[in-house]
Amino acid sequence: MDSTIRQRVQTAADAAAVIDMHTHLYAPAFGASDPRMQGAGTPLLLWGIDELLGYHYFVDEVFRAARLRSPNDALDPRSFWTMSLRDRADLIWRELFVERPPVSEACVGLIDILVSLGLDPDERDLSRYRKWFSERDLEAHIDEVMHLAGVRRIVMTNEPFAQVERAKWLADPRALRDSRFAPVLRIDPIVEQWPEACRTLAGWGYEVQPDLSGQTVSEVRRFIDEWIERTDPVYLACSLSPGFRHDSESEDPAVRSFTSLFDTCLVGAARDHGLALALMIGARRSVHPEMGLAGDSLGPTDNAQLESIAHAHPDVTFLITLLSRENQHELCVTARKFANVVPFGCWWYLNTTSQITEITRMRLELLGTDFVPQHSDARVLEQLIYKWRQSRRIIAACVAERYDASQTAGARIDDRAIDRDMQRLFSANFEAAVNRAFPAN
Repeated sequence: MDSTIRQRVQTAADAAAVIDMHTHLYAPAFGASDPRMQGAGTPLLLWGIDELLGYHYFVDEVFRAARLRSPNDALDPRSFWTMSLRDRADLIWRELFVERPPVSEACVGLIDILVSLGLDPDERDLSRYRKWFSERDLEAHIDEVMHLAGVRRIVMTNEPFAQVERAKWLADPRALRDSRFAPVLRIDPIVEQWPEACRTLAGWGYEVQPDLSGQTVSEVRRFIDEWIERTDPVYLACSLSPGFRHDSESEDPAVRSFTSLFDTCLVGAARDHGLALALMIGARRSVHPEMGLAGDSLGPTDNAQLESIAHAHPDVTFLITLLSRENQHELCVTARKFANVVPFGCWWYLNTTSQITEITRMRLELLGTDFVPQHSDARVLEQLIYKWRQSRRIIAACVAERYDASQTAGARIDDRAIDRDMQRLFSANFEAAVNRAFPAN
């Protein structure tokens, strides 16, 4: 490849400010963890070295490492979760960073974070890191992390069925506004855990029935409308299991019920409020329940269900990310057939160097630059740094390959076109999909 084109693309990618369209981060007003204290309330914004090491990628990794090191004295999940966050962090640091070289994607990412923040990554224990984080001013720290990551807007995931978060929205929505953070309304319990969601809604005063009879559908829609008004979301979001089905004429009453609730309430609300609907499909929950969030897994889905949704609702934009590698080519083909389908990101276990590279190449080959290549999915603030540094490098390399192929074929690629494409991939495509502009802070 022409080294000049690669350098030009990387320079443009580094200069492009990112809208991180899907994270699990929160504005400080929602409550933040405190590196100086443990167990103080239920924080929503996680940050600091102990939270970084408590990330679920490290949890499942440390169980494997501990078992292989000492098969007869394997780490017991029940004992692990009785430990304090600080003790779990100490264990993970010792097992994954001190006793062996940190080579996994998550381990390398943490090293990148520490070095980026000016910290020595070769400490034998966590005391210096804890002291450093305990002396940070959170507001200034957020700004520094966003600057290092090149992120100009963090899009949250806001869940009205989560009691801690719900209470904050009900108390004073205006107090939660922060120009650095944008809300998203995620409502998958309505279709993924309907019996439980039904009981919860009934407890909140909505006239709903488990069999969807009576005023159930209109009451669910009322609930969604109220929360759209309360949160002013950038888009609606719903996570679906691999086996979801969308078929209004199915012989299975459960499938018909799902389809009715999905079409009328979720898609209907998106349409009427002018919102995109993001579908995140493929998570299999609690395959190893004792491991908590680290016990979730994945599975392939039937892409025909997505085609059914896109075809039934051509006037609604669907932001789609699929968790299984096996589904990625089909998703690209579906997006070619349905312009209202916008693939986004490399979700969860696909957020690794090899998978980001493979998926981004495939999307560029089939879709040009008309997709959203990445989101961080960050659960801890500082993860923004390594996830976006990694993604910028990979995305730039993949785009440079396509430019090189285009130039070899006879096209001319100038710097203005490169800058435009980088802006498109890192922010403008998302802004177009959700029909909203995000001015610089």
